Amino acid sequence: MLDVETMEAAYWSHRGPAPLMPSSHRHDDLEINLVLDGHLDYRFGGAPVSVHAGEIALFWGWTPHQLVGDGTGTGEFRWVHIPLSEVLAWRLPDHDLGAMLLNRPVVVPTDAAGRDVESMLGSWQRDFADDGAEIIANLEAQALVRRLLRHHRNAVDLRPGGGHGTADAMHRVIDMVRFVVDRFREPIEVADVAAAAHLHPHHAMAVFRQDVGTTILEYLTRCRVAEAQRLLATTSMTTSEIAHAAGFGSQSSFYAHFARACGGPPGEYRARSR
Repeated sequence: MLDVETMEAAYWSHRGPAPLMPSSHRHDDLEINLVLDGHLDYRFGGAPVSVHAGEIALFWGWTPHQLVGDGTGTGEFRWVHIPLSEVLAWRLPDHDLGAMLLNRPVVVPTDAAGRDVESMLGSWQRDFADDGAEIIANLEAQALVRRLLRHHRNAVDLRPGGGHGTADAMHRVIDMVRFVVDRFREPIEVADVAAAAHLHPHHAMAVFRQDVGTTILEYLTRCRVAEAQRLLATTSMTTSEIAHAAGFGSQSSFYAHFARACGGPPGEYRARSR
């Protein structure tokens, strides 16, 4: 993967100004970002995302992301990482877990937590350093994440009732998402993605769409477009080189999918991003 650092999954908490990143990174954790002052500017996949004061963001850190600015240079923030293996043990509703598997953050107002989140996250920083207290932080994290995802679901009118309904099904969806994120630069097909989860392609497509909210091919294209955005904004590669590096089979396919997703051609996007 070009210029993307893979970090080890681990419990982690930090408060302070934004540490700008020279390149993208990824990690197999649920990441929680709390903006106390200023705002965070991310390149998430390849698309710009801003999280403002009074907001909290949740996302699966496996999608390459890069912090490129904090708005003022004097902002104050909290970051928390919780290993995805622990999050899966919470058995969240599939529609909520699926929202975090999309390659963009879930952003909600901090007051959706209904309590002093900054103080709570501060206690987690101490708990993560204490083996005996880590379970307390884990329980509080589960309750917080459930509240925030419930608010998100209500705000965007995502109705419960979808999803395949079993932990095994969601594990298989995660296997498919991981496969796509890791291999989207290659000429993969739905059957390859389904095989990664030991499912028949037709069943895999149905499960994926129900639990993630998009098709396997749409998710694959989204990953390729996001990588193209990242390369356009951070490298001097030609559009032909980027089309190949991002996994598109042809220049015409690259231009068509990119323009549809980004509202204009790659050259225009590069000019806006610099």
